[in-house]
Amino acid sequence: MMHDKKVIAIIPARFASTRFPGKPLVDLGGKPMIQRTYERVMAVHGWHRVVIATDDFQIKNTAEAFGAEVIMTRADHVSGTDRCAEVLSKLGDAIDYVVNIQGDEPFIEPAQLKELAVGFKTNAPILTLIKHIMDVDTLFSVNTPKVVINQKGEALYFSRQTIPHLRGIAEQDWLSNHRFFKHIGLYAYRADVLIELSHLKPSPLELAESLEQLRWLENGYTIQTIETQFETMGIDTPDDLEKIKKMGLL
Repeated sequence: MMHDKKVIAIIPARFASTRFPGKPLVDLGGKPMIQRTYERVMAVHGWHRVVIATDDFQIKNTAEAFGAEVIMTRADHVSGTDRCAEVLSKLGDAIDYVVNIQGDEPFIEPAQLKELAVGFKTNAPILTLIKHIMDVDTLFSVNTPKVVINQKGEALYFSRQTIPHLRGIAEQDWLSNHRFFKHIGLYAYRADVLIELSHLKPSPLELAESLEQLRWLENGYTIQTIETQFETMGIDTPDDLEKIKKMGLL
């Protein structure tokens, strides 16, 4: 599964979410969200370690109660990437790759993690997933980051706007005239690269789009994309939770 690489999975989880405070501990069908995410990750075999990274003792106590390994991190991290880098520095293990799975992904498909792991064979500095966009609402939603790639599947740019723009074609016909991709925010970093990323300062494009991965592109890092066939259903707000309940997934 890990293609002869030593890989750790890190699940960053913070309590003080602006849009949904206490989100990792919200009840999902009798289990806290963070537990459901952890169990999905544990369904994949071959990890060197699976760690929940948090700055909150409520999350720590809850996670340890269901048997997870927890590492406490600083409270001032602005991204899950930075939190993962701190965990890596504390572990002291000789690691090849770190996989970052956000704690608000209780429905992540274990198969997606296996898809991502295929990229370990390439020794790419950064790996992430993308998915073919099939509907107009997703195509034009500024809440869904899009990505354009080169012939090697490497990311050229990410944007909240719809990219590329199809000049001279009516928007209702865009999907039938081009293959668009949305970005799935699941990352794997080569361990040495993760430490380097944690030292980068916010970049102009990142600040403009509010997309962390643009910082890496602006600094010359290659992001290798892998196309997934699976949808994701992250929970960012209380409204997202209500939608999932109405879908009967809990």
